[in-house]
Amino acid sequence: MEPATTTTPPTGAGAPPTKRGVWAQLRPLLLRLHFYAGVLVAPFVLVATVSGLLYVWTPQLEQALYADLLRVPAAEESLPLAEQVRIARAELPDASVHSVRPATTPEDSTWVLMDLARNGTGARTTVFVDPHAGEVLGVSESYGTSGALPVRTWIDLLHRELHLGGVGRLYSELAASWLGVVALGGLALWVARVRSGRTRPGRAGSGRSRSVSAHALTGTWILVGLLFLSATGLTWSQYAGANVSDLRERMAWTTPAVSTQTVSESPGVDVGPDAVLASARSAGLDGRVTVDLPADHTSPYVVTQLERSWPTRADSVAVAQDTGEVVDVVRFEDHPLMAKLSRWGVDGHMGLLFGVPNQLVLTALCGALLWVIVLGYRMWWRRGSRPGGVRGPGRPYPRGSFPALSWPLRAAVAVVCAALGAAMPVLGVSLAAFLVIDALVALVRGRLGAGGGRVR
Repeated sequence: MEPATTTTPPTGAGAPPTKRGVWAQLRPLLLRLHFYAGVLVAPFVLVATVSGLLYVWTPQLEQALYADLLRVPAAEESLPLAEQVRIARAELPDASVHSVRPATTPEDSTWVLMDLARNGTGARTTVFVDPHAGEVLGVSESYGTSGALPVRTWIDLLHRELHLGGVGRLYSELAASWLGVVALGGLALWVARVRSGRTRPGRAGSGRSRSVSAHALTGTWILVGLLFLSATGLTWSQYAGANVSDLRERMAWTTPAVSTQTVSESPGVDVGPDAVLASARSAGLDGRVTVDLPADHTSPYVVTQLERSWPTRADSVAVAQDTGEVVDVVRFEDHPLMAKLSRWGVDGHMGLLFGVPNQLVLTALCGALLWVIVLGYRMWWRRGSRPGGVRGPGRPYPRGSFPALSWPLRAAVAVVCAALGAAMPVLGVSLAAFLVIDALVALVRGRLGAGGGRVR
């Protein structure tokens, strides 16, 4: 939301566009786009930022709210894992066991994730078992591969879709799509402003100029973080995310998985989860793991590491159910580079990559982004000077910047916009809608002006 100046023509007025420099032609267009995107898209970014900040700290929130399910008194002896599964089955006899998450420390409970026929929400019903006393601590729904409990799931859905389903997902995709564009556009405007000598970083100003400097400098400092949030956020989006998935498949950048083809030579023979877990531990799968039970009497068990605070502990193995032997291994170190980057990016976006340090960095980043948004609206309000010193919403920067471009620049801008729109459809549609509405408003006001009406 850089302020307009009286030394630069706001539109194509003045020198013919072909005789003006590239930046002199592009600056009015960027000003108008940055202004409108800042005013209209910032509310969506604000909601995504606040809800994302809440989500960052859900691990600690879960530990506090569900302590009676997650924590047990420490003891030296534990029941066999098969016995714990039997206890969970007795609690929900109508459910089938999908997977088990053994206790990692003496103070952890064991999770037995089960499928209920009546459960159509995509969630699994988890029975929490005390591995020492053999008692059922409670039952709760859990969601996704991370096993999110209800409070984290509620905050996650708020961040993703505002609890509005598919329609709500458009809000988060709109915010993620425009965040990077607005940030890069603001950087270009600020650098040009500094190079022109109209602003000197660090020099105190007054009123609105201080807000402009603080807005721009803060945005510049967090630019890399904003681009990171934008790019990783789009991987979950409905339309741009689908494009990312298609690209990863075409480029063979998908995350590999262990083979679950039939390997048992003795159908119906099952060594049980204890032997399977021991084999997985021998293969190097330490820390938190999940043991997926076989889909039938011949398929293997699959054991996967769940530790998200250290990005290299994501190995998985397939274990034959009749012999307990490891029949397939996928190491994180063997993943394609883009699959690794995707994993690191997603975990970093969620605040899980390095635990609390990651959470603190995201908290600072979200706080700075909120400050940038507040300053942006303050600049907009102070820009609307009225007689008598009254403040109010500022008028947008004058239209006509695109027609004032030279033909080569018009073509270049059109190609860039088309490419961005193809990669990020919500960005493309919203940008096209802005251009159409802006053109219609200009047409109506032009006719009113020709008829003697009031024109702004």
